[in-house]
Amino acid sequence: MSETKKGKQFFTVSRVFFLLIVIPLLLTLFLIANGIFQLGDTSKKGAAAVLDQKAQEEIMNRAVSVADTVASFLREREKDTLIATILDADVNPYREFMMKNRHPLWIKKDGGIVKSSVPLYVEMALVDKTGKEIIKISGGEVVPASNLANVSDPQNTTYKSEDYFEKTKILDKGDVYVSPVTGWYVNRADFEKGKRFEGILRFATPLFDKEGFAGLVTLALDARHLAQFTDSIIPTKTGFVFETDSSNGEYAYMVDCKGRMISHPDDFHIAGLYVDGTPVPPLSSENVKSMEAKGEGVLNLFQLGFMDPSLPEIVKDATSGNAGYKKYTFGGHTKFVAYAPIPYYSTSYPEPCGFGWVGMGLDVDKFNEAALATAKKIEKEAHAWMRTIILILIIAVFILFLISALLSKGITRSIEAEVPADAVPHYYDDED
Repeated sequence: MSETKKGKQFFTVSRVFFLLIVIPLLLTLFLIANGIFQLGDTSKKGAAAVLDQKAQEEIMNRAVSVADTVASFLREREKDTLIATILDADVNPYREFMMKNRHPLWIKKDGGIVKSSVPLYVEMALVDKTGKEIIKISGGEVVPASNLANVSDPQNTTYKSEDYFEKTKILDKGDVYVSPVTGWYVNRADFEKGKRFEGILRFATPLFDKEGFAGLVTLALDARHLAQFTDSIIPTKTGFVFETDSSNGEYAYMVDCKGRMISHPDDFHIAGLYVDGTPVPPLSSENVKSMEAKGEGVLNLFQLGFMDPSLPEIVKDATSGNAGYKKYTFGGHTKFVAYAPIPYYSTSYPEPCGFGWVGMGLDVDKFNEAALATAKKIEKEAHAWMRTIILILIIAVFILFLISALLSKGITRSIEAEVPADAVPHYYDDED
């Protein structure tokens, strides 16, 4: 076969091979590379906006869900209080009742963090119509008769300021008094040393006989069981933690119907009492410098308008029974908060405010930084994939052309072997 024919044969085979294999491969690799490039570019441009919008929706839904769970939890505690009225008036049934009513709680134990079944109530007491304690269980132990007090005087109560006797004795049968969250204040210095707020939420219901009011039964809920609904949540993540770190800018908290902070990652923001039973004043424009100098930072959001006018607006809307979200400024940072009312209502917490509300917030600046960092990571990975694809493409094309050349050469040799070089072509005419 002449050199000219061999060249034509090689060109024809190479062209067919190129059309059937190389071009589809190039198009496929191009589409993959373009898709990866678009992914990185879209992530970079839209991460902050898309993630922020998604976060708002997720945080809003989660706030509503947690608020509903808290309301259900409080209604169960109300039922426990009514059940306690039918127990035999004796220390053993009371102590057994306290020991059986338990709930899982993350606690520090033996240098580690474990989930343990902890009694819901730290106190249970039977009080007569004059206010004298008849039976009292505290911390699982029976309080000796010599230590029983007359709680009609608030100074004789656990926190030297509780007025639950006066508030309960005027209720009707079946009604339950629910106190504010009450406990000794934890300042910043003690908090940083590891101390945490330990308070109660007191439930009490009146007892009656033929003569009328005969006394009351009271249960003191360990406030840690209430706080864990928000303390263990990072709003933009589905999992749970032992304690949220507020320095990350993402945390949840709980506010009562009067705007007082009752659960917060930084316990020095929680409303509490001095040792004499008087409340620690919340921060205001008049005392903010002096209180912070003492390491005291109780928050009442109704009084924080001097930090940002939006804060009282949030509280007003939430205590009106509305859910929503808003941006505001706190501590020099732009914050986003989603809030949802806790739909628990009683004689102590009437509608529309109810028990209070759940807030879930994040530091917008830090969140955007994290989103952009994620976008840059995606973009970096996209570029790495692009380089890999280009390298694969070059190698693949080279190998395919090599295969094409070998195939063409093989076909040419096969033809030469079948057709002798001195063979003369035979042409047929019509008669043949």
